[in-house]
Amino acid sequence: MNTPAIIKEPRWIKPALIGAALIFLAVFIFIPLVTIFSQALGSGFRAYSRAFSEPDIFASIRLTLLTALICVPVNTVFGVILAWVITKFNFRGKRILITLIEVPFAISPVIAGLLFIFLFGSFGWFGSWLMAHNIKIVFAAPGIVIATAFVTFPFVARELIPLMEELGKDDEEAALTLGANGLQTFFKITLPNIKWGLLYGVVLTNARAMGEFGAVAVVSGVIRGLTTTMPLYIEILYNEYQFNTAFAVASLLTLLALVTLIVKTVVEHFIAEQRKQKLV
Repeated sequence: MNTPAIIKEPRWIKPALIGAALIFLAVFIFIPLVTIFSQALGSGFRAYSRAFSEPDIFASIRLTLLTALICVPVNTVFGVILAWVITKFNFRGKRILITLIEVPFAISPVIAGLLFIFLFGSFGWFGSWLMAHNIKIVFAAPGIVIATAFVTFPFVARELIPLMEELGKDDEEAALTLGANGLQTFFKITLPNIKWGLLYGVVLTNARAMGEFGAVAVVSGVIRGLTTTMPLYIEILYNEYQFNTAFAVASLLTLLALVTLIVKTVVEHFIAEQRKQKLV
């Protein structure tokens, strides 16, 4: 029996591919990051720190963090509920529900913002009722929170559904057979098994919530000092040729993104370790 010949690739392919990858990373990631921080600190650290003392910038930071602090817990709770329902129960319309979870990814964030304008704006479906009760949603903080919650909604559910399907129902069924109730089963069995996947979804949700631009730009009205999040205020400063201040705010948002990326990498490591232990 003839053994098939092993075809060896040329020696230059491996270094060429590695070099191409490094060039790509340098052009599209490393150089932009260096540019952001060099521009932000171009006038010195004192000018850099002075930029954050402006009331409008502080208001944009506060609104961004407030939006994330509201959206992340809300989407975490509903993401866990959806993942539980989809993976633990069989019911009519299950596939439709899974498809609906993907809707925020399928439509443009700008379209999502317009949707909430049509719902809650002055001439929207609920506009007259809201005006009669002196409730303001669009062009105010509630509209920003709602729009951000919409575009960040799928992350937790999307991370948990395949993980919980992989884990199966055996552990929960055994706990129920031994007399545990639903809450005990969730907190003692399910949550420890999904904790790293849940944290991964939370990290992604937080990253998108802080960096969202399109939907927020539509529903906020971009009212300086009132409804401008950090991404919106960076654009305002850049359009006004306040480049150093714009890059200062951008550097802070970039630092938050880098911290999120580090947490994401750590969580991915623990998820991989958990899967290895399951296989063993």
